[in-house]
Amino acid sequence: MNIQIKHEPDIDAETEIRSSRRLSNLRTGLERLGRLGQDLDALDILLERMSQVTGENTARSVERLRKDVAAFEPTITVLGQVKSGKTTLVNAMAGWADLLPSDVNPWTSVVTSLHLKPAARPAETGATFRFMTEADWDRLLSQGGRIGELASRAGAESELQKIGEQIEKVRAKAQKRLGRKFDLLLGDEHEYGYFDKNLLERYIVLGDDFATDDPDQADQGRFADILSSADLYLNCETVPVPLCLRDTPGVNDTFMMREQVTIQAIRGSKFCVVVLSAGQALTSVDMGLIRLISNLKARNVLIFVNRIDELPDPVNQIPEIEASIRQTLKDRQGPEDAEILFGSAFWANKVLSGNIEGMPEVSRKALFDWAEVSLDPVHSQTQPLEMVWELSGMGGLFRALSDRVLEEEGLPFLQKTTDAALTVATSQLAAGMVQIGESDEGSKTLTTFDALREFDKISEFHAKAFATELDGAISEYHARADRAHDKFIDRALQSLLTHLEHHGKDVVWDYDPVGLRMLLRSAYTVFGNRVRSLAEARFEAALTDVAVLYANAFGSAVEGIQMAPPTLPSLPAPVALGQTIALDFNDGWWISWWNRIRGFNAFSKRFQNLIARETEDFMTQSKDIQTAQVREMAEGALQEFLAQHKDIIKEISIGPRQQDLQGLFQSGDEGRRRAELDEIVEQLNQILA
Repeated sequence: MNIQIKHEPDIDAETEIRSSRRLSNLRTGLERLGRLGQDLDALDILLERMSQVTGENTARSVERLRKDVAAFEPTITVLGQVKSGKTTLVNAMAGWADLLPSDVNPWTSVVTSLHLKPAARPAETGATFRFMTEADWDRLLSQGGRIGELASRAGAESELQKIGEQIEKVRAKAQKRLGRKFDLLLGDEHEYGYFDKNLLERYIVLGDDFATDDPDQADQGRFADILSSADLYLNCETVPVPLCLRDTPGVNDTFMMREQVTIQAIRGSKFCVVVLSAGQALTSVDMGLIRLISNLKARNVLIFVNRIDELPDPVNQIPEIEASIRQTLKDRQGPEDAEILFGSAFWANKVLSGNIEGMPEVSRKALFDWAEVSLDPVHSQTQPLEMVWELSGMGGLFRALSDRVLEEEGLPFLQKTTDAALTVATSQLAAGMVQIGESDEGSKTLTTFDALREFDKISEFHAKAFATELDGAISEYHARADRAHDKFIDRALQSLLTHLEHHGKDVVWDYDPVGLRMLLRSAYTVFGNRVRSLAEARFEAALTDVAVLYANAFGSAVEGIQMAPPTLPSLPAPVALGQTIALDFNDGWWISWWNRIRGFNAFSKRFQNLIARETEDFMTQSKDIQTAQVREMAEGALQEFLAQHKDIIKEISIGPRQQDLQGLFQSGDEGRRRAELDEIVEQLNQILA
């Protein structure tokens, strides 16, 4: 196999960043999303046509649907520790050789989101950078972040002092760079209608601690120490649907401010790619990652073992690494069934840069050895660049992600939106039938006022009933979660007292809080199933009542309206349960204050208070914040359904008068409008099929 080839990279004129125009290999694995992209484009065109032939009331519903289509953007969050190659992998996935700098400041908590738009739907390139708030700094300086909170509660003053010194160093460095602008920037946001390498280096790249006379480096890392998040918007030749790639900070953070940032990032996406380094797969640092992903559906977690280019014997080492990861996931209650992929972001970016010959000898040997056992015969007949791209694991990663995006988000969204569009289109056809026969006795049994008043009663009844049902489900969940919490504290206390009685304080005691996490996860699963069951029943009941109202108000003319009940979106995973708590540290943190307390009874009370306080935050996250999200999603789906049908009733009731309709028919406009609607309905049904 000859892979000795050199191809000069393309430099994007606007961003001055290396990209690639070799589309044949970059699209490998994304084929299934291609059809989804075609259907979404077709749906948007049909909605635009529909907006030209609908009335004023239903036009609002059509516009909402068009906004939903435009906003459709599945998010893929990439997790991993620093130096696992996360950013290099994100660059490869985006198809840009060096889009994001790989030396992102390890002292910042920046989530960088790449919003990729297909070439078929071009969008303006731009960037938005958000800065930390005063509250963020106050928390860091007064408490030292999450580990600082744990250290202060456990009495580890020396550790807390060390953390404080590190944070003060970061703040002093930022103030030296920014001067008086430091305070003004806190909580601020910078927006740009472009981005290039200089801009990215100014915001998210680590700058030197010393002054420099080099004008090209003087501004590097200027804002990195106080940045909170970055959003980059760019067109992408390869993706068939809009995608957001979210590059998160590494989790091995001394004061763990990144953990909360990562939890928020995971909440905002259904799919996670966990990047491990082949040389140190699933180290102790990665246990925090396992805790976070253990609360996600295994189907939506992909583990990408990166840097196989550094393995001296990938053929034999890769099966051993996979077996080790599987065992660790099993032992740590992680997602055992998660798909594990192996690859090299280094190889992928060599393809993007067009220079696959410039590899170290170790990498070259690993490439040849891995090709002998893993390269599919189909790809062995392709060009060298395509072969290396497949060996890098990018094709397999894209295929796995495409399947999940399609099944979990793409197809459900397409069906939901197309169903709603069909309801609007068929209601417009029914409206014409009602208006045409409106002068006939008995064709309309309710006045417009009565129909809308009855609809408001239906809406109010179902909204209140659903709110009451959700209150009950949330109350049941709270009770179950509180019982699990109380039992956990009691068991932990008894374990500690038994340990002290048999071993004394000289032997380190540890107690794994995985039991609490499992109980709370189980309680949340029961709650989620309960909410879904309640929603399905309530949505069906609302649909039935609305359909009956249509029949009573407008007679048989509305029988052709294609109605579908609203759908409940996928409920968010309880990722907050993965955040670190004091008992995750097996370091004898309790000894420092055990020595200051006399007697088991006094110690027991202090211990109970400590664990209760330490678990308070993620109990609040799980019980209050998480359930509030679920309530908002469920009630929002019902309200959206009711708002659409209220517009439809207005449209049917307030249509043109009989003489207006006669004029329309004489001119042929109404006939053309109905023909257009008939064609739209037919094409919408084709999308569903």
